[in-house]
Amino acid sequence: MNLEDLRQQVRSITPVDAREELSIELTLDRLNWPGDPFSENENDHHVTASSFVVSSRGVILHRHRRLGIWVQPGGHVDAGESPEAACVRETVEETGLVVHHLDPVVLFHVDVHPGPRGHTHYDLRYVLLGEPSDPRPAANESPDVFWFEFDAALERAEPTLRAALAKLAASGDSFGVTD
Repeated sequence: MNLEDLRQQVRSITPVDAREELSIELTLDRLNWPGDPFSENENDHHVTASSFVVSSRGVILHRHRRLGIWVQPGGHVDAGESPEAACVRETVEETGLVVHHLDPVVLFHVDVHPGPRGHTHYDLRYVLLGEPSDPRPAANESPDVFWFEFDAALERAEPTLRAALAKLAASGDSFGVTD
C-alpha cells in the first residue's frame, strides 16, 4: 500500500461532522509515524479497515460479539495486506456475502476510536456493493448480521456511526443502489 496515495484518499473525504474532521486530522498524523501503521503488534495505535456494505436491501450491520453494539463489518489489516483488501476479507468473514469495491474504490469515512486492550483504531471505512442475499456469517463470527433499511440502521447503529450512515443514505443513488 502506497501511504502517500492513502493520505490523499483520506484528505479527499468531506467530513460529515466535527468528529470525522478530527479523525481525518489524527489519521493523517498517524500515517506519518515511523513503522507499519497497520501493525497491531508494532504499535497500540494502528489503522484498521471496515466497510459499509450496500445493496437494494439497504446496509449491513452486525452486532459486535464482544462489545454488543451494532456496527459495520471490519477489523485489522493483516501483514502485507492493503486496507482495501482487508475490508473485503473481514466483510466476507463476518457476513458470508459476495462483495466488491466500487470502481473507483471509495474511502467514504474515517473514525478514530478506542479498540480492545487499550489500543486506538484509526478506521478507514470503505463502501462495498453486496449481493442482496441473506448474510451467512462464519461459525466463529457474530450470528447477528442483517440488512437494514437506512432509517432502521440509523436507529439501531452505535450512536457514533449515525452521521456516516445518514451521509451514506443520502449518497445511495451515486453508488448505483436503488430501492
